[in-house]
Amino acid sequence: MKAPLLLKDRYLLSALVVSAVVAVLIHFPEVLSLSDVLEREELFAGMEPEDVFNEILFTFISLLLLFWINSRIFRFNTPLVRITRKKMLLSFLLTWAASNLFGQLFVLLHHRFDIPAIDAMVHHYLHPLRDLIIACIVTGSNYIFHLIAKQQRIVVENEELRTESLRHQYESLKNQLNPHMLFNSLNTLQSLIRELPPKALDYTQELSQVLRYTLQGSDRQSVTLAEEMQFAEAYIYLMKMRYEENLQFRIDVDKRMTGMLLPPMSVQLLIENAIKHNEISNRNPLTISIRTEGQMLLVCNRLQPKRLAPAGPGIGLDNLAKRYRLLWQREIQISAEKGMFCVRLPLHQPDNSHESTNH
Repeated sequence: MKAPLLLKDRYLLSALVVSAVVAVLIHFPEVLSLSDVLEREELFAGMEPEDVFNEILFTFISLLLLFWINSRIFRFNTPLVRITRKKMLLSFLLTWAASNLFGQLFVLLHHRFDIPAIDAMVHHYLHPLRDLIIACIVTGSNYIFHLIAKQQRIVVENEELRTESLRHQYESLKNQLNPHMLFNSLNTLQSLIRELPPKALDYTQELSQVLRYTLQGSDRQSVTLAEEMQFAEAYIYLMKMRYEENLQFRIDVDKRMTGMLLPPMSVQLLIENAIKHNEISNRNPLTISIRTEGQMLLVCNRLQPKRLAPAGPGIGLDNLAKRYRLLWQREIQISAEKGMFCVRLPLHQPDNSHESTNH
């Protein structure tokens, strides 16, 4: 909440500075003529310092109103809004018309209430040109303010993403390489070596792949669905060796979606979450389904909660949701209906910078 408020304050401060500078510069010929009595009488007959001051003050107020109108209608002070050429043109035309209207209003106030103002003909001839200049300056300044605010927001989000990425690396390593996981894996490996040596070799290879992906993937912000599923299959192999027939998987991933992106270890996290919080036994075997649906990846399981479900460490669903928001401003969907627990992960379209970002 602090960043948007700060951006709005900067917009107001910038509008005040630009309005003050333009108000003085737009009436610079009149200000300059005040120091030359002969020129003042020739170009701006009857003009007094008070007249010039009122003209500058009214122009300053008009400019502030023009900035306010543009911010309310076109939201230049909101970095998330997309500013198109059409909006720029509409802003220019509206500002031009409003500036002309304000000028006529000032003339009306001058005549009706005898407010000090410049009556010289040359001054009135300059009004249309000044309205055009004001429209150009206000619209152009708004666009520049918008670009600066947008760039500042990108910088802030990149910094947040970098911080979150570092936290994710730490949490992933802590979660994946914690003694509990290694203890279970080594226990399973020991049993296989004693009872089924050929399978022990396969198990060692899959465990090596899981650990390698964890180490290599922890410094990446996104991976393809193909990479993630390859890692998930290795992790699934380890879990099936541990739980045998009591743990089943149904995988139906559209091959056309395998190039789409998601945060690394997302699927593994959801599998681990299902195993951690649900009973897995001969009486209640657990089936986890992983499938694509449009541009979404769904991981679902039947709800069969343990009596004492552990809350152990890990990046968790909240952390995964935050990474989605920071990476792509998207939300994961979590539902628990009709005895089924499902998490829907949006798949992101890759761009040209994906390869250079991840390698």
